[in-house]
Amino acid sequence: MYDFVVVGVGPAGARFSRRAAEKGFDVLALEKGEIGTPLACSGHVSTDIWEFTDYGVREELFQNEVFGARFHVGGPHSDAYPFYKREAASNVIDRVELDRHLADLARRAGADVREGHTVTEVRERRDRVEVDVSGPDGTERFEAKMLAGCDGPRSRVRDALELPQPGELLHGVLAFSNEEDHADFVDVHLTAPTFFAWRIPRGEAGVEYGLAAPPGVQVTKHFEELIDGYEIDVSHRCSGAIPIGSPDRVTTRRAFLIGDAAAQTKPFTGGGILYGMSCADHAAREIDPDRPSTLAAYEHAWRDDLEREMKLGHLIRRMYSAPEPVQHVGLGALSGEIGVHMDRPTSLFSADHLKALLSRI
Repeated sequence: MYDFVVVGVGPAGARFSRRAAEKGFDVLALEKGEIGTPLACSGHVSTDIWEFTDYGVREELFQNEVFGARFHVGGPHSDAYPFYKREAASNVIDRVELDRHLADLARRAGADVREGHTVTEVRERRDRVEVDVSGPDGTERFEAKMLAGCDGPRSRVRDALELPQPGELLHGVLAFSNEEDHADFVDVHLTAPTFFAWRIPRGEAGVEYGLAAPPGVQVTKHFEELIDGYEIDVSHRCSGAIPIGSPDRVTTRRAFLIGDAAAQTKPFTGGGILYGMSCADHAAREIDPDRPSTLAAYEHAWRDDLEREMKLGHLIRRMYSAPEPVQHVGLGALSGEIGVHMDRPTSLFSADHLKALLSRI
């Protein structure tokens, strides 16, 4: 019997597998396909990403450095309101290779990471969890003291254990052009209903275009309008669900969710790479597979860390739907140098941000 079976080897699953294995636990991590594919997530992340990777890997993953964002109320040719920092605010990275690197770190730590294994059924017993899997060798059953559901926004583990669903699932679309662009600003368009669209320069790797919106919105239509406005051709289109709004409970007696499965994402951008890996660290610190009661400590730890950030993130997102005249006034008044961390909206009240505001006077 394993200490942990981990379902899903994206950033959150790989991070938890690594940290749990480093503590000496017997970890089996299962990915239904090939790790890192299909791509369904942006590679625009805060510079904190390098705290979760191995030393020296930056050169392999790095694509571009970003110092700020230009916000548009209209299309590509509308007036832009820039928000920027003096130092790099974020990096653009190779998202597929990030997943593979994090999985390799889990393997090096001692986790048994297997690709091509699809979970078909989960049963939670009093003293263990049973996981049925379809893989290259046919159907197998694994048993573990605890189960970590890290299998994304449409989590099979979450459904099997009847855990609450995220508040909402946005529909996101990504596509890429071949235009080389080393610019140090991303573009954000507040044109998609209740959310936004974006353009991210990725250096020699091209440019990423994306858009997200709630179900019922004609996402494809709005996305076509975006790329038509930029007058470019795109390829390698992909799409996926973006969970927003973490439920009140992400644990059962012997199972727990991490990452997108738990909707541990930023409500104002949908990004969840850093939040998911931070929560994986909380899970590895707090959870003892021989003591189910420690699952409550995980619930408290990750919420103490991120709950305020998520609540403020929801307030920021509401501004996306403000009337256009209000958006123009607000963006015009606030644009300029900032001292805000892209993963921590509470940094709006930080000394660094106050200093940046005072420098405009």
